[in-house]
Amino acid sequence: MPRGFFIFLAVALAILFGFQYFLYFSATRLLGIRGRSGLTILAATLLLLMAGAIGSVFLQSRVDSCLARAVAGFFQLFLGFGLTLAVTFFLAWIVWIPGRALNPRLSSVPFGWSAIVLATAFSAYGVWNATHPQITRVTVSMRDLPPEWRGKTIAQISDLHLGFSVGRSFAEHVVDMVNAEHPALVVITGDLFDGDDHGLDRFAATLDRLRSPLGTYFITGNHETYVGVDLVESALRKTSVRVLTDEMVTLDGLQLIGIAYPLRGEHKDIAAAIRGIQGFDPAKPSVLLCHSPVQIAQTKATGVRLELSGHTHRGQLFPFEFITRRVYGKYDHGLNVEDGYAIYTSVGAGTWGPRMRTSARAEIAIIRLEPM
Repeated sequence: MPRGFFIFLAVALAILFGFQYFLYFSATRLLGIRGRSGLTILAATLLLLMAGAIGSVFLQSRVDSCLARAVAGFFQLFLGFGLTLAVTFFLAWIVWIPGRALNPRLSSVPFGWSAIVLATAFSAYGVWNATHPQITRVTVSMRDLPPEWRGKTIAQISDLHLGFSVGRSFAEHVVDMVNAEHPALVVITGDLFDGDDHGLDRFAATLDRLRSPLGTYFITGNHETYVGVDLVESALRKTSVRVLTDEMVTLDGLQLIGIAYPLRGEHKDIAAAIRGIQGFDPAKPSVLLCHSPVQIAQTKATGVRLELSGHTHRGQLFPFEFITRRVYGKYDHGLNVEDGYAIYTSVGAGTWGPRMRTSARAEIAIIRLEPM
């Protein structure tokens, strides 16, 4: 294996160890756990939960069973809850320490239990957010929009992450929500599958129920490169979903462009890929499907009118939305309009890892097109 992998692994384990130690330290100090048996039970519980969470990552690529999914889902939820608990413990510390300076007899125990209650409530809210996607309605004005498209809608599904943690029943629910909107077109902007190559055909078959007059189109995201792009495309070829790999189709006068996610170790010049598509006319209205909201200035220069992206999840778990905002700027979620160019970055319909969303509620975007 490459040296970079071992460096990444070492850093990741160090972060996880530090995270776990902070939970242990905070729980023992804030809750006043002093006895040897209590300390031993707490340490063993944290070690078991952390080992299970790490093990579930490797399990998902090797086992395909309902029991394995349920067990792994439980352990991965601990990561989400543990992160939230670390945040609330931190808040407890920054409130209790000054309070203790003013009143040396102030007990830390109420602060510790308050942190646990708050983390539990916030995590439950996150689970509800992840399992109850909302419809987000967006209106985009487009120059030279064909009359056939005025007032019509595009349904965008992004980052569904079907696989080990997001199952077929959730996919069916998303499909039913999309069909209820009666969109003219459905697009899937990457990370449709996740984690393993078990049951791709079964998951893909669910998408065959999507209904729209102009069809359903898909582009790959980074997780398709992990599962295997060939396997994903093979599964989708058995359905009515069409894969766009650096190519374009024209639908009632609107150019729909699909840019595939670069394979691992590769870099893609998105603007060059767009300009290299046969038949692309920058003077005509176009919609670009591109998984990650990057290279925005270069994309704008190609003449693309609307870009639909995903990938960021808006961090998914607090406080990671501050990281996505730092990396992607104002394009990390939602609609941005600039000089005839618009980009909508979906926060996604599914989840990666824990079935929890404390940064943003899962969504299906319905984009309504109107003339400028």
